[in-house]
Amino acid sequence: MLLVSILAAAIVPGIALLAYFYWKDRYDAEPVSMVLKMFLTGVLIVVPIMIVQRGLMIWWGESPFTFSFIISAGVEEFFKWFVLYHIIYNHTEFDEPYDGIVYAVAVSLGFATLENVLYVFLEPATFGTLMMRALLPVSGHALFGVYMGYSLGKAKFSVGKSVKIHLWLALLLPLIWHGTYDFMLMTVPSSWIWLAVPFMLFLWFSGIRMVNSANAVSPFRFLKREEEIKS
Repeated sequence: MLLVSILAAAIVPGIALLAYFYWKDRYDAEPVSMVLKMFLTGVLIVVPIMIVQRGLMIWWGESPFTFSFIISAGVEEFFKWFVLYHIIYNHTEFDEPYDGIVYAVAVSLGFATLENVLYVFLEPATFGTLMMRALLPVSGHALFGVYMGYSLGKAKFSVGKSVKIHLWLALLLPLIWHGTYDFMLMTVPSSWIWLAVPFMLFLWFSGIRMVNSANAVSPFRFLKREEEIKS
């Protein structure tokens, strides 16, 4: 019974955050089946990511900078970006800028949820540590997904050179913030949490601004307003 409760504590934060960002889509909610597909894709990339990371650790070592920005953030964010670009970017369901955020958050939280479950089995886990992971690493992955998805949405509905610029930003922005988070975790003393909290608050503040900005340029917003006027 205790194991079930701990597993639930490991899984629920990812599901709750995914639901939150899904319901933030004001004008044209994505098919639940597609969102779940991308969530499961995030789960499936955990194993290849772990294999690549293990190989890089053997090859390059585990210095804080190398591990944070290349082995951890670099590999994880590249895999997320890769599957989003090849599965979702040209999909017909990707028809408004906010969709990039929904699908990127789904992939990120699929990854973070299985990572959390593995943590339960590989490390001594208490409700306290799982709550802390929900507030920091799991929440962090969701916000890195917001950064990635926002730029993917910008790329999708841009023209010319802006497309490539935003595609690169979709990879680089979450990589930089993710790497910074990991580097802080590895190099700052145990009191690092007092730095992590304002860092996460900043990510949440900027992430919500991106959510609102993406919704504000939805091509469906005018249709929604017409429906509200008619009703």
